[in-house]
Amino acid sequence: MNTLRHGRVMPTCFQIWKSVSTRMGFEPTRAEHNGLAVHRLNHSATSSCDTSTSICSTLVLNFKVKMVDSQYYLPNDIGVSALDCGEAFRLLSPQEKMYAHYLSRAAWYGGLAVLLQTSPESADIFVLLQRIFRKQTPAQLEQVATVAGLNAEEYQAFLVYAAGLYANMGNYKSFGDTKFIPNLPKEKLEALVKASQAFQDQPAEMEALWSSCSCLLYSLEDRQKQLGLGNKGITAYFSGNCCLEDAELTQRFLDSKKLSAYNTRLFKKDNGGKACYEVRLASAVQKDCAVDGESESCCGSFSFEDKEFIVKRGDYSPLMEKVCHNLQQAEAYAANENQRKMLEEYRRSFTFGSVDAHKEGSRYWIKDKGPIVESYIGFIESYRDPFGSRGEFEGFVAVVNKAMSERFAKLVSSAEVLLPELPWPREFEKDTFLKPDFTSLDVLTFAGSGIPAGINIPNYDDIRQSEGFKNVSLGNVLAVAYATKKEKLTFLEEKDKDLFIKWKGPSFEVQVGLHELLGHGSGKLFVQDDSGKFNFDQSKVINPETGEPVSSWYRGSETWDSKFSTIASSYEECRAECVGLYLCLNKQVLSIFGHEGQDAEDVVYINWLSMVRAGLLGLEFYTPESKSWRQAHMQARFVILRVLLEAGEDLVGLEEVTGEDGKPDARITLNRSKIQTVGKSAIHRFLCKLQILKSTADVEGGRALYEGYSAVSDSGAHKFLRLRETVLLRKEARKMFVQANTRVNGEKVELVEYEGSAAGLIRSFTERFQDDAEPLEASLLDLSKRDAPCWC
Repeated sequence: MNTLRHGRVMPTCFQIWKSVSTRMGFEPTRAEHNGLAVHRLNHSATSSCDTSTSICSTLVLNFKVKMVDSQYYLPNDIGVSALDCGEAFRLLSPQEKMYAHYLSRAAWYGGLAVLLQTSPESADIFVLLQRIFRKQTPAQLEQVATVAGLNAEEYQAFLVYAAGLYANMGNYKSFGDTKFIPNLPKEKLEALVKASQAFQDQPAEMEALWSSCSCLLYSLEDRQKQLGLGNKGITAYFSGNCCLEDAELTQRFLDSKKLSAYNTRLFKKDNGGKACYEVRLASAVQKDCAVDGESESCCGSFSFEDKEFIVKRGDYSPLMEKVCHNLQQAEAYAANENQRKMLEEYRRSFTFGSVDAHKEGSRYWIKDKGPIVESYIGFIESYRDPFGSRGEFEGFVAVVNKAMSERFAKLVSSAEVLLPELPWPREFEKDTFLKPDFTSLDVLTFAGSGIPAGINIPNYDDIRQSEGFKNVSLGNVLAVAYATKKEKLTFLEEKDKDLFIKWKGPSFEVQVGLHELLGHGSGKLFVQDDSGKFNFDQSKVINPETGEPVSSWYRGSETWDSKFSTIASSYEECRAECVGLYLCLNKQVLSIFGHEGQDAEDVVYINWLSMVRAGLLGLEFYTPESKSWRQAHMQARFVILRVLLEAGEDLVGLEEVTGEDGKPDARITLNRSKIQTVGKSAIHRFLCKLQILKSTADVEGGRALYEGYSAVSDSGAHKFLRLRETVLLRKEARKMFVQANTRVNGEKVELVEYEGSAAGLIRSFTERFQDDAEPLEASLLDLSKRDAPCWC
């Protein structure tokens, strides 16, 4: 009866919604793509429908319940692509294949630490899935699912969820930091789990495992919807009782001890009514005293600002042991002394929890010029630490693409000519440009929460400033990640779409090259070291923004990350993106990449158009409730969009329209005739400000500038909060990647490849750890259980 009544009333409610000027459609069969767009539809409905009509109100309430969950699903038709590295791997020598194999094993084992860095429940869910799929392949389990009452769509939703957890190394999206839950009823998933062969074989263990994670697996309480610190979200870098003030206090303590936060987590405990902070270092060794191979220990109990701090070892200990074992195996196949010393220092780092040892290994890595097999491993990027200081574990192994690398080598050779083109004074540039390696790589292994398109590392400021760095572009990632179908291109005019599809890949290749080499690789930090020595002449260097001598700088052990903390990652990505936009206007750069004449002009146009479109798409990653951004790169692109809109003179157009489907849409346009004038001038001014504030450690000025452009509201000419709902309505889920495995067969290393599907991704993970699955899973559960009380 009720269903029928609702069905009869529904057309009336939709008719009323369509009369609202800021209407929002609803498409039940594609609810996962509607997200918060439905939220606004429901607010419109409650304000427009007759409030005395309880039937309509009930319908709206039902839709709102659907809305709450919809944006937290991965759609069944999500793109899944296999990373092709077969040809590159086959061209390696037997020694190189062995080297790549053991480095890959080290990376995969270390990558499991991300589960423990992401959320309290991620490790338990991972083990649950591993146990199910080790007993039955996705194809075999499908028959069980049918008997258990799941239809085809529900079973596919389960496979997509499992693939998503593997691809993100946890149940929060690596790009955007929002939680995702299975897009099928909890009771259906429970029925499948209990019908599985794994459950039949070990009912007590599987029941306990399901009970440990099933509630959090589906929970969408406000705090659990996204990663964050304190009441803003979930993080496993900090215990649940930590807040921003605790993070700031601990950073001051770490600075005072000259300890890096990169490989740490923080646990706040009660010690007789007084707060005690446990700083836990990632290490294989669990003893806190100095051990063989170590001159002194950094561990112990310390008093700081009337608080007790304890520095301990042993975080992720079983995983770090496996990382070290495989790095030691790889040493036997190293191509040269730099590689051997690099691996030796990495092992020392992961054995003792020493960031200094990792820095030393990174120095040898920089010296290892032009290797056939390239790699890097450690606690690297701080994007997902809400405070911006702790590194997520990642490790990659890749093979050099020689043809594309030649272009990047030419860009490196031109760097000293291009750097003076940047808009800041010479004094704000590094004293010497240390020419780095810049190679295009085909990824064999990338363990962690996600795979980027390009990398500029190491992230240690002191090494980057005075000793150098390396750049890599991940060619086989670019080849599949940014392939676009015309019908899925949103927010562009029809006349731009064919050009966008043709030049998106080549233009992004140029942008990545400039972003990594001359973006992250440029700019000087003004520093006064512990002895009082300055790396600049404070009596002569003038701040061009004020016309006065420089009055602020980094002191002692202060770094860019520790100083600018929560905005550091996004601010730096914005600076690098601006460098890419600015220098892609240079004909010499375009020529290096093989673009001349009209083609070169089209590359510039699509690069800039892609950036302003990305700025609009970035609104998906903004959370209005907490007024916070969940993704550093997308925040950066939104900021650039704001800067270019502010430039005026019809450079960028952004308008709300109604799509062909009758639903809200948007159109973004770029006047290509004004890129070289209005556009270049706007980026020139903004980029100069970004660098000056960064060089001078002006945190207050940097925050004011960056947070001002990052603000999202409906005041002003563009209703960005309303546009955000349109973006959510029309968003496309980010692709997932299936990676190959390597295995030793006698004296040979074999490459095992998988199909580009959710089932293929699942199989790649179950076979990845099959040799020691049970003890490995037991270790993960032990680590998860040990910390369980800390999240309450």
